[in-house]
Amino acid sequence: QQWLHSPDPAFREKVNVICKLYRKAPRNAVVLSIDEKTGIQAIERKHPGRAPAPGRLRRREFEYIRHGTQALIAALDVHSGKVLAECRERRTQNDLVAFMERVATAYPGKQVHVVWDNLNTHRAQAVWQAFNARHGKRFHFHFTPLHASWVNQIELWFARYTRRVLRHASHTSTAHLRERTEQFVGEHNQVARPFKWSFRGYPLQGDAS
Repeated sequence: QQWLHSPDPAFREKVNVICKLYRKAPRNAVVLSIDEKTGIQAIERKHPGRAPAPGRLRRREFEYIRHGTQALIAALDVHSGKVLAECRERRTQNDLVAFMERVATAYPGKQVHVVWDNLNTHRAQAVWQAFNARHGKRFHFHFTPLHASWVNQIELWFARYTRRVLRHASHTSTAHLRERTEQFVGEHNQVARPFKWSFRGYPLQGDAS
């Protein structure tokens, strides 16, 4: 087995802050886990797959046609399990700000705690200060430690999305991929439940409990 060591000197402190938010949202607040999944290919299989023979695995056509890519931006409401998501042609700073405007509209009057990674578009301090000023300074940004994507719960939802929408699928266009993604998000939200997050953080220095 392999793992990626995090060089972040504040690793434990950051993880503990995030885990505390996962356990319980502050009063009149929502906790959102946000990230982007980029380079999603709209792949069409050139020929239909074959039904499996008894005792055999299903086989699928090896050759495929590429119809372009999409970027998926998604926000997981950690305590309800519901997801706000949209596909875009690109993942630029402007795309992310536009998505965050949707987030602000979706949670009027609430304090919004955002958990996301250290991507350059997330770290654009002037951009997010201006954004926050427009929205009454309701947004609080929490960054995962370096090389610690496992701390971000949206990755669990992305894994589910990959299994159910992308794997073994055939999409005839980027529009078809977007349509299927929107359908999946709607189906997910109808039965949404929060992920079971068992990790409660690290003990404080000198804490023997």
